[in-house]
This record gives sequence, structure tokens and C-alpha cells, in this order.
Amino acid sequence: MESVLIDLAEDRVTGALRLDEAGTVYLTDGRVTYAESPAVPRLEDLLTADDRVPAQAVRQARQAATEDRPGGERLVGQGVLTRGELEFCVLSAVLDAAYFLSGSAAHRRGFRPGDRHWLGPQWYFDVAGLSRECERRRAQLDRAWPSGELDTLPVVPLARIPAQRVVLTSLQWEVLVAADSVATPAELARRLGRPAYSVLLAVRRLAAAGLLRVPEAGGRPGAAPTWTGAPAPAPQAPQTPQTSPAPQAPQSSQTPQTPSAPPALPRRPKTTGEPRAGGEPREGAVGSAASARWLPAATGDPTDVNLLIRLRNALEALT
Repeated sequence: MESVLIDLAEDRVTGALRLDEAGTVYLTDGRVTYAESPAVPRLEDLLTADDRVPAQAVRQARQAATEDRPGGERLVGQGVLTRGELEFCVLSAVLDAAYFLSGSAAHRRGFRPGDRHWLGPQWYFDVAGLSRECERRRAQLDRAWPSGELDTLPVVPLARIPAQRVVLTSLQWEVLVAADSVATPAELARRLGRPAYSVLLAVRRLAAAGLLRVPEAGGRPGAAPTWTGAPAPAPQAPQTPQTSPAPQAPQSSQTPQTPSAPPALPRRPKTTGEPRAGGEPREGAVGSAASARWLPAATGDPTDVNLLIRLRNALEALT
């Protein structure tokens, strides 16, 4: 496709290059002014998502668009959005479609002179610049998650995250909330009214953070069955068997400090948990930091563990 676009740019043509079922690239005087693909949401979807722009206004602008006054001019003239907002949406939509169109087969005979997009030229793109941006985006995806296996699979969040807390971007939160273990990244992009590439990047980063279920045989060779990519969760050493849940001090080289007056005995936690990587207990774990500050270090010996359990139960019975 790139070589055909370069030839068309040199001839400074105006029209549309049809890429069979992959999509269409529109040119004006040899520069790309719009691109669309079934793999990404349309500009109409981006504009009308969450009622940002009335769908009726977009439909009327498209139907009334002419060469002298294209639909984009009508939308701006009606005041439903500003010129800057329209240009930003066009920029996002074209870069989104160009990424998924890159590498598609194209022939000069697929070019139709004079065909124009109903929006009209709102932004001009250099062919070489579009190619560089596609390469940059491809490298960005590979850095986030070096495999394309998640790009076409349903997005399946984990029921329990392997960390005490996580920090998400607004788009990552939208993806996790909308994910129903059936929709693919492209389907989520249409549902959310977001660019497909942005959703794809968010999905790969969520997988790298260990927040999504991934294929058992995916990603990096030698990876654990359900954890692939980087960074993968560090393997944890087997836990010392205990007769029942008991307070346990965090693994540390420092000696626990004993205050002059012990604080009130903490309530028995309702849930149990595994220590986080690095020895930091998860929130809600039996060996929480609050209780470990005054309890003696657990040795793992069954006699010591049972003694601590009886002592705890006796003190709780007095409260």
C-alpha cells in the first residue's frame, strides 16, 4: 500500500484508493486527508460516543454534504463542535485506520479519481509521515507486550488481582469495566467510542501488569502457563504449612520493634492472603503489618503457632 500511495502522492492526485475489504484511503492533491477501515470505529462513532455530538446532527451533515460545503464545515457551522475538536477527531481516526491498513495489498487500479470523503479535507498527512507513525505505534505495542495474540482474542479480566493496589489510566478502567470475557479489543473500541489502537495498547499493558487472563501457550517462550509477557509475576516459594491461620511477621532483616505499651489487639481478619513479592503482606492478610509490629516473629514451629493461636483466642474472649 505504501508504494502505491507514494506514486499517487508524486502525481498529486485527488481521489480514493480502495483496498478491497481492508478499507479506503482518501487523498487531496497527493496528500492523505482521511482513511477508514472496518477494523476501527468510524469518525461518526467517535463523535457520537456518550452523546458528545448528536447523532442526528452527524447524519444530517453527511446527507447534505457537497463538494462546495462538505459535512465537516456543516458540523462546525451548526456549532455542535469546534474546528479544533473536529480536526483532533480526524487526526485520531486517520492514524487509527492507517495503522490497521498498513501492510494491506493495494493496486493502482483500485484508485478512483475524484472520490471524496463526506467530511472534506480537515487535516493533511504526508505519506512518509504516516508510515513512520505506523512503525512507531507498532514498536510501542511490542514494548508493552511482545506478542499479538491478545489483539483478536476476548478480553478476560482476572477475578483477583495479584497485588495490593493498582494504578489505572482512565482508558484502562473503561476497558476493564466494559470487558465481558466475550468482546475483543476492536469490539470494545466500538462499544466505548475509542480509537482501536488506544484500546489495543491499553489491553496489552493490562496483560503485562498481570490483570488479564492470557492464553496458556502465548507470549514469551518458557513463561508460566497463565502468565506471559513482561513483567511476569515472580514465582513464590512454597509457604510453610500451618495448622491454621495465624499472625506472621513480615519477612525482613530488621528486628521487630516492641513499643513500651502494646496497642489494642487487632480484630481477627475476615480473609486470608499470601504475602506479596518482596515480603510485603497484602491488605487483609493474616500477617498484616499492624499486628506484626508487636507480635514475636513466627518460627513456623507447630508448637509456637498453636501457642499464639490459643493466646489470641483467649485475649479475644476477654474483649
